[in-house]
Amino acid sequence: VAWAQQHRAAAAALFVVIYVVAAVVLVPCAILTLAAGFLFGMPLGVALTSVGSVLGAAAAFVVGRFAAHDWVARRIDARPRFHALIAATHTDGFMLVLLTRLSPVIPYILLNYAFSVTRVRFRDYMLATWIGMLPAIVLYVYAGTLAKNFAELTSAGRAPSWAVDAVLAIGFVATVALTWLIARRANRVLRERLQRESPPSPP
Repeated sequence: VAWAQQHRAAAAALFVVIYVVAAVVLVPCAILTLAAGFLFGMPLGVALTSVGSVLGAAAAFVVGRFAAHDWVARRIDARPRFHALIAATHTDGFMLVLLTRLSPVIPYILLNYAFSVTRVRFRDYMLATWIGMLPAIVLYVYAGTLAKNFAELTSAGRAPSWAVDAVLAIGFVATVALTWLIARRANRVLRERLQRESPPSPP
């Protein structure tokens, strides 16, 4: 933390690089998003995580489409729930990417590779990924910021102000509620779309 505060530009660049690498090698990135709030605070942490997540998604998409297409295709074939998703991207790639990014059903790192073997256009994939990831990014970065504020208060030996506590708690609860509502709505719409693309069950 001290090094990041003294070398803001280098720490920011290193964070983005680590995020991209983690996305490519299938390392869960939630802890990195929390760390962004702890290290950089709310506005910068959201910006850096947004850049890192989009670049990481792009890198995994390119690797999956051109360098590891057969490997990804075999993994997708073993997961039936992806079949309807792939079929749905033939007609509405942007909306499907957006809904899956807003919905917590399929993890971020798996979606990056799953979409690489679909017909979704790279431009639509990138834009929908950026928009769809923002609510979760804001929530996790905010949580990391709260953790930093709490750590600073306890290390300084000061009792937190009730007013400050109340504002932070209300903001966090509101962010969680909004993210949950968005994810719930996206999950419902996504389920309806995938059911239309799923083959009928045999009699």
